[in-house]
Amino acid sequence: MNRLIFLFFILFSTSVLAQSAEYSIVVKDLETQLPIDEATVVVLKTKQILLSNQDGKVTFMLIGSSNIQVSEANYETLTVRWESLKENEFVIYLKNKKNKLDEIVLSKESPDKILRKIVSNSMKKLAVSCRLKVYVREFFILDNIYSYYNDGLVNFQFSINKKGPTTTLLVEQNRSYGLIEADVSADLKGYNLNNIMENYYNLNYFESVLDSKLKNEYDFIIKGHPSNENYFVMFIKPVTISNKVMDSFEIVYDPLKKLIIEFMIITTPETAAGIEYKTKVGAKNITRSLVKVNYRVDGLDYHLLSSNEEIAYDLVLKDKVKNIQVRNSFITTSFNKQKFTYNESDVFKEKTLFNKKNKILTNYWDISGFTATNQEKILIDALNFKM
Repeated sequence: MNRLIFLFFILFSTSVLAQSAEYSIVVKDLETQLPIDEATVVVLKTKQILLSNQDGKVTFMLIGSSNIQVSEANYETLTVRWESLKENEFVIYLKNKKNKLDEIVLSKESPDKILRKIVSNSMKKLAVSCRLKVYVREFFILDNIYSYYNDGLVNFQFSINKKGPTTTLLVEQNRSYGLIEADVSADLKGYNLNNIMENYYNLNYFESVLDSKLKNEYDFIIKGHPSNENYFVMFIKPVTISNKVMDSFEIVYDPLKKLIIEFMIITTPETAAGIEYKTKVGAKNITRSLVKVNYRVDGLDYHLLSSNEEIAYDLVLKDKVKNIQVRNSFITTSFNKQKFTYNESDVFKEKTLFNKKNKILTNYWDISGFTATNQEKILIDALNFKM
């Protein structure tokens, strides 16, 4: 009888330990006590990658125990032991590096040549056969009203050829919903998932500033990173705004490894206002755009970590002008150099998840790596009434 009780106790204990628990972490600046957004949180046991939101918060499920690593370019990396974590909200404080003044960096080599080298080297480092499991979400806003939403858990498999990385896209799960009663399907023009990912790996975003014909159209300045002595920041701004030259660039890079850590490309409303407005029916007049991309260096591995792209434009119609905004976000939840097998019929060849029938097997958004802000949560939670 005692043996049976002991066996039951062992089985019960094993079952309890195997159950998953939800953890919430808030990442804050040690000195200012303010939340840190876009801090990278890695669950070391599962290698799951998460990003903190605007409130500094990440939420994840964990079976068993694991240490947690938290990092951000401006702060010292911190590893938190599992024993100190609590299932309810747990605050982690990062110490700002503040190692360096924001001084201009002088170099014998011209900034445009430096940029060419770091772009070339980053592309070479990215050019490996691998697969990324990515959570992608997209908001569609029509005349300042959130009108459509989609998200999905997808796999990008990269193959390397002479022209560079090409992608194969397989969608594991996805959902797509209209948020208003009106039919906005004719206006839905989201980001092309295959194209956008190839752009992140081929670094096509730098074509204009690397074009020798346009190089004199930009001003280049290199400064030391204000918080990280290992990085430099290159600022590139147009000398004169035009339809060809309108974007401003900010590139954080490692000057020794010659790798891009993150970059941001922006066209502000003020800049867009200085561009000639097209009145032809069907014309798209950009009113604002943003591209922000982060890469992760993990030992010898180098891959896309996250991205945010936003574009807003006025679409000229016969009788009115529509303002359209699209916001797309990627986060890599898993990086693996092993290839997966698939049938050709499984390959997703459409441009966006708007075009795919809903396939919901699990609450995949709970392990997405993105923790919604309160405003986003209200919006996304409304989808539950449609499911």
